[in-house]
Amino acid sequence: MNGPDRFEANGHEGEGDEQGPAHLRPPRIPMPRASVEDSGLPLPAPPAPMLEHPVLKSLLGAWALAACSAEEATAVEQHLGECGACADEARRLREAVGLLQRPESLDLDPGLRTRVLESCLERRPPRVPVPDWAVAYDAETARLDALLQDFGDAEWHAPVRLRWFRGDEPTSRRTTVAGVIAHLLSVDGLVAVALGLDDPLGGVTSLRPTPAARTEAYWRASHFPPTRAVRTHWREQSHHLVRTVSFTGGGVDGKPVPYGDFELPLHDAMLDRAFECWVHAEDIADAVDYPFDPPSPRHLHRMIDLAARMLPAALAHRRGTGRAAPAHHRLVAAGEPGRSLRLEIEGSGGGEWLIPLDSPAAKGSAEHEVAHIALDGIEFCHLTAGHVPPHEAAAGQVGDKEAIRDVLYAAASLSRM
Repeated sequence: MNGPDRFEANGHEGEGDEQGPAHLRPPRIPMPRASVEDSGLPLPAPPAPMLEHPVLKSLLGAWALAACSAEEATAVEQHLGECGACADEARRLREAVGLLQRPESLDLDPGLRTRVLESCLERRPPRVPVPDWAVAYDAETARLDALLQDFGDAEWHAPVRLRWFRGDEPTSRRTTVAGVIAHLLSVDGLVAVALGLDDPLGGVTSLRPTPAARTEAYWRASHFPPTRAVRTHWREQSHHLVRTVSFTGGGVDGKPVPYGDFELPLHDAMLDRAFECWVHAEDIADAVDYPFDPPSPRHLHRMIDLAARMLPAALAHRRGTGRAAPAHHRLVAAGEPGRSLRLEIEGSGGGEWLIPLDSPAAKGSAEHEVAHIALDGIEFCHLTAGHVPPHEAAAGQVGDKEAIRDVLYAAASLSRM
């Protein structure tokens, strides 16, 4: 009886006593194992491909450019931990790749908005187009608003110093980022009032209807220093201005906009507001240490052209207050050629203008040119904004030194708060 039991249990005679009774021995066929997918545990990562040293070395360039597949990158990185020569080569290749890639600004190209809009308008022209003379204002307010959108409380209260020329001396006024937007809101209000829109000052009365007086009145009337809330009021007003001039069409472009001491036709006033918006956007960007690009060349050219057209009147005003040399010989009749200075603006938005020297109504004449100034476009704009001293502005000067000085200081006198 013992013999058959041993054979049935083990298949070999003489081993039953060593393994124990049959009902206590483990089964010879193992039970099915649970699948890893059913266990809830993560699947094991596939092993890195086993590549030879020459192959791994040939992949170093692609690895430095991040052009390897995931498996190849894993194999290369594992190899770099074991091979010092390849690790040194990989480091040199990574440094070379860094030199090939030029650091790019995170800011969008200032001309991108114009190109996108033009492309869209080619496909579907607007039923109510923005007048060409208001496009620069539309673009610059949009660029400034994009700069402001991520500002926190610290940025809104960052100190900003507004700079301009008064007489022959530089002057400044300290405020905050929010205070600058309040300033733009107040001065843009001059255009709003001329168009019949609400005055942002409301019931606040300024001592004089000038940009500086209106700004000071707005600041004084605020119970607390302006905060981020002013952005909403300024942006809504800028939208209303663009929308209003668009619906009224080209019939209002010559409508006068009074600035207190002078007035500008509406098309020039909108350019003036675009210019100031850009200049103060730069002030804000400097205050928070953030880069800000100049306007597109087309808009910059129009801003420079406006300043060049305002120079004869500014020169005559300085002459009337004794700050410029008297006119030579006699005043030139309106429309007649007279002594002129050639203003050459280089770079983006540049061009040439002949500035009459002896009468604002005279005509600039190349035959009567007595002086020539050459400046960079951005530097000229900074001069007219009061950010560059006149004696440091001109890159090139030829001719009548007195005329050159008078024109440079007249350009600086165009600045204001």
